[in-house]
Amino acid sequence: MALRDSSVPVLFIVIILMFIIAVPAGILDVMLAVNLMLSAIILLNTIYTTNTLGLTIFPTIVVITTVFRLSLSVSTSRLILSGRSPGRVVEGFGEFVGGGNLVVGFIVFLIITLVNFLVITKGSERVAEVSARFTLDAMPGKQMAIDADLNSGLINEQEARQRRQRIQQEADFYGAMDGASKFVKNDAIAGILMTVINIIGGIVLGAVMYNMPIMDAMQRYTILTIGDGLVTQIPALMVSVATSFIVTRSGASEKNVSQDLYSQIFGNPRVLYIASILAFVISFILARVPFLILSVTLAFLAYVMTRRQKQESIQEEVQIEENEAEEIRKPENVVSLLQVDPIELEFGYGIIPLADASQGGDLLDRVVMIRRQLALELGMIVPIIRLRDNIQLAPNEYVIKIRGVETAQG
Repeated sequence: MALRDSSVPVLFIVIILMFIIAVPAGILDVMLAVNLMLSAIILLNTIYTTNTLGLTIFPTIVVITTVFRLSLSVSTSRLILSGRSPGRVVEGFGEFVGGGNLVVGFIVFLIITLVNFLVITKGSERVAEVSARFTLDAMPGKQMAIDADLNSGLINEQEARQRRQRIQQEADFYGAMDGASKFVKNDAIAGILMTVINIIGGIVLGAVMYNMPIMDAMQRYTILTIGDGLVTQIPALMVSVATSFIVTRSGASEKNVSQDLYSQIFGNPRVLYIASILAFVISFILARVPFLILSVTLAFLAYVMTRRQKQESIQEEVQIEENEAEEIRKPENVVSLLQVDPIELEFGYGIIPLADASQGGDLLDRVVMIRRQLALELGMIVPIIRLRDNIQLAPNEYVIKIRGVETAQG
């Protein structure tokens, strides 16, 4: 436990020192590999999470990974510009992506960087900003809805407290994500600037200080800079995609991204059959083999989905019948009927429109406002007031009970 608690401060100290102290190429290889795999783990966690509040630490993780990537970029740039090898990871990225071709490698790096900056990062930043604004604007309405459910007896005090806490956590989370998305955006900008500086600085240093031919200096430093840029931009791309997943997740869903994708996009057999026919028609116009394979695959998926839905409907009916039979067989539970409310207002059916919000009634809201006014002005906390209709009363009659004992009527 002590080791785990002290690991994060030690990690931050190491990251800060990497901005100042030269890191050997072997250690740098290990850290670059850790950065790559950590970004992959973060991305997979956002895909499999079923609730955004399950990753409340995500904004902090974005800050940590961003600072870590910047320290790695500074360390690799120091080794590249000093004429030493930046390690096998950087060299391998530069040679593998470019395939020995300087122009191809530079274009691939430019495309990845632009996609990360212009599409994913800008989009996630905008979504995070809008989500934070709408979440904060919706807080008063959600709080009033919780108070109304509490006063009408639909939820108890503990459930109301949990809902209020969830609303506060959502507001804090989306507010933090709005700020964390700025880190992701500025990280992409810093990566582009550092790449340009490394290329220009490397060519100048190679030609002036190390007496290298211009073309040799351009070949060496450009490939190393592309490798350095890719080894940091690919983890940055993963974190940007993870940020996009987090801020675009709907709070109404209780499933992860994979489950929502299959159930909502590929869950309708009729759509799959139509897409299969469309692919079959296109196969006579464009490439035949790929579209025929797609047509057969979509038709097979639609057939499997149809059979599964039929089986699920049969199982649902059987389960409903079993539950009904079980309810009939088991004894009646009367424990819930023994609960006594502190204050209770019962009224006849003629007064229901005054309490029913769908009919324009505002009795619940008035009760909430009166309780708040008494608390603020007199410092007196009025207990929860339950509102119930009672068909045994006259249409326009009401009864007030204290602890189940009738104390007033009218």
